[in-house]
Order: sequence, then C-alpha cells, then structure tokens
Amino acid sequence: MGLELGGAVSAAPTRATVSGETALVGIYEISKLLASPARLENVLAGVLTLLSSFLDMRHGLIAILDAKGSPEVVVGSGWSEGAAKLFFERLPERAVGQIVATKMPVVVEDVASSPLFEGVDLSDWGTEDGQSFSMIGVPIKDGDAVVGTLTVDRVRNKRSSVLFDHDVRFLTMIANLVGQTLRLHKLIARDRERLMLESAWREKADRAIPPEVRAEGLKGIVGDSPAVHAVVEKIRIVAKSKSTVLLRGESGTGKELFAAAIHDQSPRRNMPFVKLNCAALPESVLESELFGHERGAFTGAANLRKGRFELAHGGTLFLDEIGEITPAFQAKLLRVLQEGEFERVGGARTLKVDVRIVCATNRNLEQAVQRGEFRADLYYRISVVPIFLPPLRERKGDLAPLANEFLRRYNGEQGVKLRLSESAMGVLEECGFPGNIRELENCIYRTATLAHGDVIVDKDFSCRKDGCLSAILWGGTSSKWPGEVTPLPIVAPAQAPAAKPPLEEESVGAPGVGETCPGAVNCKVIDKDPRTDYEKLVEAMERAGWVKAKAARLLGLTPRQIGYALQKHGITVKKF
Repeated sequence: MGLELGGAVSAAPTRATVSGETALVGIYEISKLLASPARLENVLAGVLTLLSSFLDMRHGLIAILDAKGSPEVVVGSGWSEGAAKLFFERLPERAVGQIVATKMPVVVEDVASSPLFEGVDLSDWGTEDGQSFSMIGVPIKDGDAVVGTLTVDRVRNKRSSVLFDHDVRFLTMIANLVGQTLRLHKLIARDRERLMLESAWREKADRAIPPEVRAEGLKGIVGDSPAVHAVVEKIRIVAKSKSTVLLRGESGTGKELFAAAIHDQSPRRNMPFVKLNCAALPESVLESELFGHERGAFTGAANLRKGRFELAHGGTLFLDEIGEITPAFQAKLLRVLQEGEFERVGGARTLKVDVRIVCATNRNLEQAVQRGEFRADLYYRISVVPIFLPPLRERKGDLAPLANEFLRRYNGEQGVKLRLSESAMGVLEECGFPGNIRELENCIYRTATLAHGDVIVDKDFSCRKDGCLSAILWGGTSSKWPGEVTPLPIVAPAQAPAAKPPLEEESVGAPGVGETCPGAVNCKVIDKDPRTDYEKLVEAMERAGWVKAKAARLLGLTPRQIGYALQKHGITVKKF
C-alpha cells in the first residue's frame, strides 16, 4: 500500500519482531491516546503514528464503516483526509470484503501475486524500484459486528514471514481497543440525546401542582386575578394553532411557565417540550445547540449531535431571551422560522422539522428594531401572537396564593410545616416586588429558612431588619422599577432626557451605563459615577438576572471584563 500520503511512515527492514514487553508498551501508549478528549480523526491518526514505532510498516490505514459498509471516517499515517480516502478507494473491494465478511485478519505476503489484488494497478502505491510489499488487515469490531478495518503494509523481504504471526496478534489487540473507543463514543452521543429527551419529559411531569392552586386548570399557573385570567384566556386560544408566540414581560414574571402552559394546552402536548436560554451561550455554541453538528465539524465534535430543533420535532421549542441573540445569528434563525429547514453545523444535508416556536424576552424589541439591533423581518416572524405577562404588582389578589404555594414547596423540600401569619401577609402586601414572582419566591424561602418558629411573623422578614434585598437593589423604594424591561406594544416617541442633578452635570460627555466603554481601566462610567465599582457591578448583575453577557452590555464592558470584576470583588454568581 504504497500510495503517497504526504508523509508516509517508513520503518527499517531489520526491525526485530514485536516482543511481549514492547507490545505491552505499545498497547499502553495507544490506550492513553484513545482515552484523550480529542477529535476522533486526530486520535486515530495518532494511533497509526504510534504503530509505526512498534511495527515494520510503510503506511497504515484505519477505515470506520457505516451500517451499509461505506467508509464514514478514513485516516492514514501522516494523515491527510483526502489522500487517506483515495488510499482506501484503491484498496480492492475483494480484500476489504474478505476482512468484513470473515471477521478475521487477512495476510497478503506478496500483493503483486495475490488473487485479491488481481488486476489492480500497483504503480501508484509508492513501491520503490519495483520492490514487492506485503499487507496485513484486521477487523475493528463492536461486539460481533465489524465496524471498520485496520491495515498496514511493509516492504517484502526474507524476514517478512517471521514478523507476520506476531504483528497480526499485536494489530488485533490494537483493533479491539479502537473498537471499544468507537463504542464508547456512540454510547455517549446516544445517552446525551436520551437524557435530553428524558429531561424534557420529566420537566413536563414535574410542572404539575395541586388543583387548588391552578389557574383554571393550567398546570403551574397560580393566581385568580383579572390580569392572569386575561393571559390564560389568550393562551387557551393560541395554543390550538401552530402560530409563533412571543411572551413579553419583566424579568421574573414566569415566562417559561406560561410557555409550558401553551405547550400543555396544544395538540402537541404529548410531544417534547424543549427549552433553551439564548443569552446563556455564545453565538458559536448557540448555533451547535440549536442546529446540532456533524462528526468532525470542529475540534471536539467526535460524534454527530442532534440540535434542539431536531429534539423538539413534533413538539414545542421555547427560546428564552430571544432579544439577546446577535444580528449574525438572527439571520440564521430567520431561515428556520421561514422555511422550517436547516443544516447541521459542518453538514450539507438539509433537514426539515415540524416545531412550534415560543419565544420570550424582557427587552423592548420595537426600540431594538428602531436602533438596528434587531432585525425587523425576524421581529415579525416571532411576534405573530404577542402575549404581555403582567408584573406581580398588577396581579391584585395573587400575592397570597403565590406566597402560600412557595411556602408549600419549601415545606415539602425541608420536611417542615411552616405557615404565614396575618402580620407576615401584611409585610408582603406592602412590598412592590420589582423582581416579580422570582423575588417573591426568594423572599419566602429566605424568610422561611431564618424563621424562629412554626409561624412566620412580620419580624422574621429582612425588611424589618434593614436587610431587604429589594431595597438595596432598587434604591430603597418600590417606586423605582427596573428600566428598559417594561414591554411596549408600539415604539414610543423619543423623549428629551430628564434634567441631571448638579453632581452629574460635571460628567457631561461621559458615556452612560448602556454606551460603549473601551475598557475597565479607561472607562469613564466607572470613574465618574459616585457609586463604588462593587455597587455598580452588583446592580448590573441583578438587572441582568445574573447573566454576565447581559450585565456586560449594561456596563459597556466585555463578558471577560465582567468575569474579572466579579472575581476581583469576590462576588458569587447567583443561580436561579
């Protein structure tokens, strides 16, 4: 097999037979390489390189076959993918077929005179001075099935026949190791897909709560206020169709829960409900998560991986924080929404899926479109049916059932029987909860944890001890709600900025919190603001829901600078 591979491996013809000790060293080194978390093609090429150190061989070839027997992955010594595939194609089908059919090693002492190579042009096989050569081929097995072949060739000489018996045993052991590695890669890919599907089904089952706290039978929706009734009524109507839904509202209003309710009320209720937070991943990873990738698409892509669109086929895909995706990725997502088709990363085959899309955002997308930050065509695709979720302060009468539901969950988790007193409910009703339901849940859990008795009273709350997180976050008054989070149905006209206090007039020309900042060292936002860096960082992280990428945009910094700042000030990122 003398086809030039751009770096053929040569071995001295006088190399001794592989001894038992040398074989053990070879198996040890190759097993370490197979266990490394590298791209499969690179690992297999490394195996051939190591083999050249222990065997008399000019060239080596590993071919991984698919279910139909066609080559799926082909690598050769001094690996060049194109040359390796050409090398494999010039192997006579009779030789490869005998290895696969018999599931046994094949030894060809003289390729030129072997019936297996009859009629094959050997002029391009890299022979030197017409010197004949030999070939050894062994099957790569997964259990009892042959999933590939490992072949090597060497210059034929008087010592060749002496080396065959030892080398066949050595190559068979190496082929077994490669087969186990392939099986492990397939199991990992299969288990990941199964776990994601099971997780989707488990989350759907876990959303069930006692009937007394359901809003008109919708699982997980607690409350009986007119604002919630209006949303529930709209959900019941839109759930019957396939139209894309855009859930809008402040952070903490339960957008994921309402998205699950849409799925549960739809004809797709028995199919998967798959969700993804678009703000939690960089663009390159987000593309792979949504569309999947082919084997070898990039470093570390050792196996084919289905994306969230494929996993949600026939069901519902929930895209949270849709307003945070980059303009480049917006164009890729638009095509899927328009045509219902896409290609995996690194793939050429077009896949079609039937998925109902539900999106969510707390951004004002109309203003983002006006500023050129969000594509207008994508906006019209995702905002077919917009549903505005009311903040907690507008859900009159829902505070008590929500608080009791969160306390019920806490009691179940901790094995206790706490209850809220009238004075405790009075404290909750006085708070505006700008962080909405998420903040209410945080308040209930914190207070229940620190309660002194079985009945929670007003003195158990942090706000009675000047330790209210809401007061720290929003400046000590419930009248200060988070800016830029209240959704607007239309683009509001530009308004003149409010007059600045005397302290800020000295900073005219300095960038605002949302403007671009060149770096943490020269950032005028930090230098001119009277607050400490720690306070500004904590405020930005709270506004961004503790998502570093969003906080970076608020402060005009990069996510890496935010990470350095959190580490510098010893701030632990909260998990919700």
